[in-house]
Amino acid sequence: MPDRAPGNPERRDDDALLSDGTDSAADGNGAKGHDAGSEATGTDGKPRQNLALVWLKEIATVVAIALVLSFLLKTFLFRAFYIPSESMENTLDVYDRIFINLLVPGPFELQRGDVVVFKDSQGWLEPVEKKPAGPMDWVGDTLEFVGLMADDNEQHLVKRIIGLPGDRVSCCDAGGRVSINGVPLNETYINPAEVPQPSPFDIVVPEGKVWVMGDNRNHSADSRAHQEVNGGFINIEDVEGKATVIAWPINRWTVLDNYPDVFKDVPAGTSGK
Repeated sequence: MPDRAPGNPERRDDDALLSDGTDSAADGNGAKGHDAGSEATGTDGKPRQNLALVWLKEIATVVAIALVLSFLLKTFLFRAFYIPSESMENTLDVYDRIFINLLVPGPFELQRGDVVVFKDSQGWLEPVEKKPAGPMDWVGDTLEFVGLMADDNEQHLVKRIIGLPGDRVSCCDAGGRVSINGVPLNETYINPAEVPQPSPFDIVVPEGKVWVMGDNRNHSADSRAHQEVNGGFINIEDVEGKATVIAWPINRWTVLDNYPDVFKDVPAGTSGK
């Protein structure tokens, strides 16, 4: 219904309104008050902006904010990695994408049972020859930098922490189990497809280091297999973070567990040496 006051003529939509409130169709002398070539204005007297340009600006702003937030999350809270091997099956499958919590270690401490990603500073892996740069590599590098793509750096490993500084870790008891500080573990996270083959060891974890093992015990070159280098221990300073969730594929989305019940009866270790 037209909006008009009683006794006033209906205003047409194509009539413009001057800043002083008078009708632009003609001024007091009958002269035209609006040039055909002038810029269109809104009811508030301000120039109307191109809607497409407005939408582009809004989209660009949203994308920029999303990238900044993603970068901050990746830098201070979470980082994505993918799983290249079977050493952690069935907990982690090959090509799973995981997010790690960068707040572990420090300010939050590592715990027995944590699944961690760490840098290969001990040379456990074979050196990987750097691939020649491709014309579109910058796209993947940019997405990885802001945290929108999983880190495909093959010089990282993922294992489960079994021994903390001061712990005495040994294998195997009469049932083939690993023991910590004299308490044998019922490790429910081990891949049930195969019975772990005995791999005898008896170590005490030094200060600033951890002892790690894969859940797929018969197919994991972990601390047991590298005792000639740094005693098989991983430096805590090389731990990038604690794996918290499987993010991809969607049908495997889950929060990763550190199985506190497995370690609940283990007493504290001695001070590391």
